[in-house]
Amino acid sequence: MPENKQETKFEILHMAPENTNSVLVTVGNEAIIFDAWGNSQDWEKLLESRGLRLRAIYSTHGHGDHISAAPLLAEKYDVPWYLNSEDDVLISWSNNLLKYFGLPLIEGNYRRSKDIEEGTFEVLPGLNIEVIETPGHTPGGVVYYFPDFGVLLTGDTLFRDSIGRYDLPGGDVNSLLQSVMKLYEMDFPDETFVVHGHGVDSTIAILKKENPYFK
Repeated sequence: MPENKQETKFEILHMAPENTNSVLVTVGNEAIIFDAWGNSQDWEKLLESRGLRLRAIYSTHGHGDHISAAPLLAEKYDVPWYLNSEDDVLISWSNNLLKYFGLPLIEGNYRRSKDIEEGTFEVLPGLNIEVIETPGHTPGGVVYYFPDFGVLLTGDTLFRDSIGRYDLPGGDVNSLLQSVMKLYEMDFPDETFVVHGHGVDSTIAILKKENPYFK
């Protein structure tokens, strides 16, 4: 993944049990995590072994395989965890998935998330993201775009050759198709590097060629 301005680094991480594409973004020793999957203790070990200071956690949506470590990390490091409020109702439902993977459940007194809405924000010194609302896979799904680096994190809205599921709680196929069309019409540069919630990465050019929905 891209690595250039101001020592900014993007890493796709597959925390055990390997399932979800989490993304660690650092500027120097300042770090943020997108879709913090896995056990929070594994993230703690990684951050501490690298001498990284966690500043925030961001989720593309509220399913358990994208938020499992977020509440405990937010509490441990006293940092905000951002999730569109439309997905708050999915958090307790997600425990079924966490139980399946043998991960700690999100208890009733978990560290609450902060709402995130569409707009452009500075997330680390000199590092901006554009938050784009993309409901359909879930009511509060969002994608994250780094305009200065040409990186797009789609979560489960869009995959290399398909779209996300819409048969889970809160899913809506019409909203999802509209969200995919919205992303297509934003006309990102063809070389934009795209990280999906699961599976292999792609680029906008690849999506235009291989994804029948991205048109």
